[in-house]
Amino acid sequence: MTAKRRLHLGAFMRPVSIHTAWWRYPGSTPDANFNLKHIVSFAKTLERGRFDAFFMADHLAVLNMPMEALKRSATVTSFDPLTLLPALSMVTEHLGLIATASTTFETPYLIARRFASLDHISGGRAGWNLVTTSNPDAALNFGMTEQMEHGDRYRRAREFFDVVTGLWDSWADDAFIRDVESGDFFDPAKLHTLDHKGEFFSVRGPLNIARPVQGWPLIVQAGASDAGRQLAAETAEMVFTSASNIEDAREIYTDIKGRMAKLGRDPDSMKIMPAALVVVADSVEEAQERRARLDSLVNSDSAIAALSIALGHDASKFDPDAPLPDVPESNQSKSGRERAIALGRRDNLTVRQLAQRLGGYGGNSIVGTAQTIADQMQEWLEGEACDGFTVMFPYLPAGLDDFVDQVVPELQRRGILRRDYEGKTLRDNLGLSRPKNQFFR
Repeated sequence: MTAKRRLHLGAFMRPVSIHTAWWRYPGSTPDANFNLKHIVSFAKTLERGRFDAFFMADHLAVLNMPMEALKRSATVTSFDPLTLLPALSMVTEHLGLIATASTTFETPYLIARRFASLDHISGGRAGWNLVTTSNPDAALNFGMTEQMEHGDRYRRAREFFDVVTGLWDSWADDAFIRDVESGDFFDPAKLHTLDHKGEFFSVRGPLNIARPVQGWPLIVQAGASDAGRQLAAETAEMVFTSASNIEDAREIYTDIKGRMAKLGRDPDSMKIMPAALVVVADSVEEAQERRARLDSLVNSDSAIAALSIALGHDASKFDPDAPLPDVPESNQSKSGRERAIALGRRDNLTVRQLAQRLGGYGGNSIVGTAQTIADQMQEWLEGEACDGFTVMFPYLPAGLDDFVDQVVPELQRRGILRRDYEGKTLRDNLGLSRPKNQFFR
């Protein structure tokens, strides 16, 4: 590669698209969220396109919206990530496999064991998207009557990270000697018992699985609030961000990497990957027509529900033809509320217009030809607004095929995207080092 900086690509698969109307677009596969054959095909296409990773979001409850809106959602059914990704590891060789797992409702021992297993099964391609779940309905599925407070969720997440990584380091890399002659399967001197006792957890350990191939599966974080950015700076190696323009993206990039430096972490040990819904066609006008057609398929019930979730308040009570009123904070996602308010103010949108935008997808989108899309991606990369993109496809399979067949060759021609994978593990392909064991040198 001749370029000084290389673009990394992750694919946001929810498991297949974030736009609420993707399944209605002509030629799409409406059952793809729950159809293994389709998802296997998508994963193979991503690997052909030299993507770094398949990034799978997750929900621990159906979306908390009125039934008239919920009945239109294609995300009410999808595979459990840590059941699906091992299957995908069997049909791919290089593609990273990143799963979301909640620190609010899961337990550290089980998360450590499952991700260590995925890393071994995949030969070192696992990643953990560490999230604090904001959906209040999820609490009702885990024996709680109300959601944990935002600050408590992040303190719990920080301790959760310490426990999981401590468990991954239970065994030295060379602990398992398997000496047939002596009958010693492992060396007891190379086993560490964590014996953690903290504010939220008491975990003895050790983990009953060997240290992961990568040392630790890749740590991914997606929170955009101040607490989320700080957690990312302390723990993450990849950050999924939302920014609608290069200036906002650069501010996030500079802020998080600056926090890392203050903590003594090398800023280059993290890849920041803003989200981008990419619509490609042979002309800019045709791409814009495809996006407009996709947005036209969003039902008004879904639109208002999406705005309500973003704000943490019932948007159906607002005047639809007036600007968004002052909306106080809630116990749901702070960054989602801030992005919705900022979008409404920036584009001078009414409540109805803002809802329609968010009802499909209100975040950053890149709409154009392979050349104009590559221009924007290269501008963000060279302008230190990102290390790559988490690409969202507008519809499947055509949106994915268009990107891989048209945009990927253009990025490769410019020398900013790999033509082949650098190694076998996700860390190898991202250019990230393998963590040292904190208990054994």
